[in-house]
Amino acid sequence: MSYVWNEIRQNRLLWLLVMVPVVIAAQKISPSAHTPLFLLSLLAVIPLATLLSNATESVAAKTGDAVGGLLNATLGNLTELIIALTALRLGQFTLVKASVAGAIVANTLFLLGASFLLGGLKHHVQDYNRGNARLQTSLLFLATVALIIPSAVGSAGSEAAPEFLQQLSVGLSVLLIVAYGLGLLFSLRTHRELFGATEEVAEEHAPWPLKVALATLAGVTVMVGLVSEIFVESVQVAAETFGMTPAFVGFIVVALVGGAAEMASAFSAARKNRLDLSVGIALGSAAQIALFVAPALVLLSYVIGPTPMDLQFWPGVVVMIIIAMMTAIIVTNSGRSTWFVGVLMLMVYLILAMTLYLLPPHSQ
Repeated sequence: MSYVWNEIRQNRLLWLLVMVPVVIAAQKISPSAHTPLFLLSLLAVIPLATLLSNATESVAAKTGDAVGGLLNATLGNLTELIIALTALRLGQFTLVKASVAGAIVANTLFLLGASFLLGGLKHHVQDYNRGNARLQTSLLFLATVALIIPSAVGSAGSEAAPEFLQQLSVGLSVLLIVAYGLGLLFSLRTHRELFGATEEVAEEHAPWPLKVALATLAGVTVMVGLVSEIFVESVQVAAETFGMTPAFVGFIVVALVGGAAEMASAFSAARKNRLDLSVGIALGSAAQIALFVAPALVLLSYVIGPTPMDLQFWPGVVVMIIIAMMTAIIVTNSGRSTWFVGVLMLMVYLILAMTLYLLPPHSQ
């Protein structure tokens, strides 16, 4: 692990890794100090995200940007899954749905838009594989359709029995997971030649050995999960201290903190003109949450939840997911980006965030 140690010594930002044991110890000593724990957990996530970014780039250099983006999205979404499972065990279904929906919108708009902006500030015009973007946005469209149906039926009136919504949610969850698996088979095996990077980009430094990078990814993901649990336990009380609404916390704050590792990787790749990796992380992560994480949570609620959870989201959130999906489809249609395209996507995200901050949606 000398590669990791050398990276930590050379990058002062990684010195903040000392905050990881500090926040874990602080939580054991004073679990009721929610505001300090909230701030400490934020400081701990930053170096973990940076380290995860370095390891992901090394894996992508060995396996290609398509596999590297998928791997980063999977490990990054493990944080969101841990956060959601914690809330699921407690029966906090509103928080679960808000964090899931927020992660989909944050990855589609904020993560992709910020990658376009940061990459465009350094490179005049950037190209990426349009086929991969189309595949991910098509999967997002499928997931959006699956989310609209139970929400529309549930909003139509009291005629829709809870048993019907549960059965429909289970059936839709199975279909979404199957579709996601077939999408992986299509992009990584049967038609993998369609999803390669648009151009070869020279590495600025030698990547870590694959075993070291994979071990680092696994270890850092576990630490991110531990810190994220502390964050979830403290964020609600800390949010009241800072004047944030519960809807804003679930949809914006939890989603952004949960995706910190993916953001670090995507932003770094965009600055190095590896936009295929950035697009793969952003849209791949959003598609994975919509087609795998959310359906898996519905099925797992029958095992670990106090009651089963359905796929019925409140209408305001469904509208925001539709807006994010349509924006991604329009923006990625050309396969090229500039910094102003990133600005436009970030503006859409800020409009949604401001709306939630001032007028949160009704809780279910």
